[in-house]
Amino acid sequence: MKAPKTIDRAEFLRLIGSAAAAATLPATVAAAAGRPETQAAAAKPKVLWKGFNLLNKFNPDNQTTFSEEDFEIMAEWGFNFARIPLSYWCWTSRDNWYDIDEKRIAEIDRVVELGHQYGIHINLNFHRAPGYCINPPHEEANLFESDEALKACEHHWKIFTERYKSYSSRDLSFNLINEAPSIEDAKYENVVRRLIETIRRISPTRTIIVDGLDVGNRPLMGISDLRNIIQSGRGYQPMLISHYEASWVYGDGPMYYPREKLSWPLHDKDQTYDREWLRETLNRNWQPWMKLGRTVHIGEFGCHNRTPHDVALAWLEDQFTIFAENGWGWSLWNLYGSFGVLDSGRDDVKYEDFKGHKLDRRMLELLLRYK
Repeated sequence: MKAPKTIDRAEFLRLIGSAAAAATLPATVAAAAGRPETQAAAAKPKVLWKGFNLLNKFNPDNQTTFSEEDFEIMAEWGFNFARIPLSYWCWTSRDNWYDIDEKRIAEIDRVVELGHQYGIHINLNFHRAPGYCINPPHEEANLFESDEALKACEHHWKIFTERYKSYSSRDLSFNLINEAPSIEDAKYENVVRRLIETIRRISPTRTIIVDGLDVGNRPLMGISDLRNIIQSGRGYQPMLISHYEASWVYGDGPMYYPREKLSWPLHDKDQTYDREWLRETLNRNWQPWMKLGRTVHIGEFGCHNRTPHDVALAWLEDQFTIFAENGWGWSLWNLYGSFGVLDSGRDDVKYEDFKGHKLDRRMLELLLRYK
C-alpha cells in the first residue's frame, strides 16, 4: 500500500544599460543616503522577520505599483517583513536582457522606501531571472549552464545593488533567485557565488538570502564559508494539503483526492501526515545548515483556498509551531489572494469587512499568535 501520490512543487510548476547612479534616483531613494550599512547590522537580523509576499511585480502582464495601504495594514498588525518576488520581464525586454525600462525600476524604488518608512524589512527576490524561472513559460537559456545568461543576471543584480546601496541591511536584503531546481550542488553554487561576488563588490556586507536546492527544500552547504547568508526554505508539504484542487496541478494527488477524506492530521493508507511528520521532514532537511549556527527563513508557505478552512488552519498551526521551535522567520504566500488573509475567495469562511477588503479573521489571529 502506497501513500497517496502528491506532485512536488517543482514538477507541477514545470508543467503548468548601466546601473543608475545615486544622483539620478528619485528623491525618496536618494534621501536614504547617509544610512550606510555596517558589518554588525548586516550579520544577522536581531528580530525574526515575519510577514507576507507582495506580488505587484510578480507577473509582467498585470504588474501594478506598490500600495502604501499594504504597508499601513502590515504595520498595524505588527509584521516586519515583505518579500517582493520580481520578474525581470517587468523592467526589461524579453528579447533583450540589457534593454532596461527606467520607469518600471523606479516603481520598485517605492516599495524599498515604503519599507523603510514603515519599519518593514524589504527582501527583493528575482522570481524570474535571466535564464531561470520555475514557472512557465521557461527561459530559452539556462542560468546554470549558460555563461551569457549568468552575466545578464549579474548585470541586473548590479543595477539593483548600485541603486539601493545606501540602504542598510536592516532595511533591505537580496534574494538571488527563486526556488533553485534539483541540480548538482556545484552548478548552483557557481551561480550563487558569482551573483554574491557581483553584489558585494558594491555592497560588501549586504545580507543575502539564498533559496535552497530542490525547490527551496535543501540547503546549499558549499557556501557555509560566506558571511551574512540566510538560506530560504519552503512550507508547502504535503502538497495535498497546501495545493488541494489548485487549478495548475493535475494527476491523482492534490487535484483529485476525495474532499471528504481530507483532514489534518491526514491518515491515508499506510502513511500518517501530522505535526511529527512535518517536524521530521523540515528538520531533516535543514539541520545541517542550522548545526553550523546559521539562519533559515521560510520564504514561502501557505494553503490554497480549496483546502477546507479548518484543515488549513490546523495544518498552518503545526507549521508555525515547528517554525517557532527552530527560531525561523517566515513570509506567507500571500497577503491578498487564494493563500492569503485578505480577499482569499474561500467558500467556507465568514469574512469580515476590513478597509474595503474581505478579511479572514481566524487566519489572521493564527498568524498573530506566532508573530
